[in-house]
Amino acid sequence: MKYRLEFAPEARNDLRRLYIYIADDAGPERAIAYIDRIEAYCRGFSQFPERGTRRDDLFPGLRVVGFERRMSIAFGVSTGVVTFYRFFYGGRDISILSEEK
Repeated sequence: MKYRLEFAPEARNDLRRLYIYIADDAGPERAIAYIDRIEAYCRGFSQFPERGTRRDDLFPGLRVVGFERRMSIAFGVSTGVVTFYRFFYGGRDISILSEEK
């Protein structure tokens, strides 16, 4: 079964802010290359969504997986859909998810 991928508005904002942060520091080419790698990684969830660590302590159904040792990706899997909730870069505290949901 192939899962549909969705990005919550907060996740899209996280990627926009990350692009700006990296572009300001290392240039737009590096920023877009990093965002492209994140998006390619996320596309893989359409085939194999049950990854990462369950974090039901923050809210039911939440999963978190690391990306390139610098990012945590928070997502959930439901019938036929993977929803990316947030992208946390550079050790940001994912516990804010319990306040958002």
